[in-house]
Amino acid sequence: MTPAELDAAVRAHLPLVGHLVREMLGRLPSHVSREDLVSAGMAALAHAAKGFDPSRGIPFGSFATTRIRGALLDELRGLDWASRSVRTRARKVETTQQELTASLGRTPTQTELADALGVAPEELKAIGDDVQRAVVLSLQGFTAGTAEDLVPERTPGPEDLILHREKIGYLHQAVNALPERLRHVVTAYFFQERPMNDIARELGVTESRISQLRSEALVLLRDGLNNHLDPHLMAAPERNGCVARRREAYYSQIARQGDLSVRLAHTTALGMPTSALPDAA
Repeated sequence: MTPAELDAAVRAHLPLVGHLVREMLGRLPSHVSREDLVSAGMAALAHAAKGFDPSRGIPFGSFATTRIRGALLDELRGLDWASRSVRTRARKVETTQQELTASLGRTPTQTELADALGVAPEELKAIGDDVQRAVVLSLQGFTAGTAEDLVPERTPGPEDLILHREKIGYLHQAVNALPERLRHVVTAYFFQERPMNDIARELGVTESRISQLRSEALVLLRDGLNNHLDPHLMAAPERNGCVARRREAYYSQIARQGDLSVRLAHTTALGMPTSALPDAA
């Protein structure tokens, strides 16, 4: 292709960048910069034009799409910076917290949790801060936290779309079913992106207590969703004790909020949201 033809091809496919960015942003938290993704996509489109070989018989649009998707993934990998070791430590913290909650009959304090793990409270807080971005991606995008999971390899079929819509509906129900204070913390911190000290001041507690409530809510949300969507991921249930009874009551409360038609009502036939998650008020 001549330079003029390459320039024309780039101009003709500029809308492709916007389309791919919009497709990806629908599954990303609001703090991800649209401008950064568009910039990465535009650069990839220009590089695609330079590396395009018409003799291969591949349409330029398909060739450019692959390059743009790859560039957007690279951009997202910069956001998915929680290392394997950090995730491993986070799982250990979570398991220990569940064990202490079961033995104490209440949520352990940060000091108790740190003592059980054999770490300083400051290190425990650092672990929690390190994985917050991965947690938000998991909640809003239902992914394992890797950039590759954010871009589908194929166009979803009708069954995939229904399952995706049902997951979103269950998330609405799981958040709504949380105890009032936990629901307030989740919506304020994750979905309204308010600072932790602001939420603490509003509720009249310490930032450490907000962090504790946030962790407790995330464990409940995860188990609540798994209980209805992926029961095989659930640990063996505890049948006795007030903690076990509260969890069972929470799972039942999620189910009582509506059937499949109610869950699907949170999205359009194409999977776009029709309503926001609950307000923190």
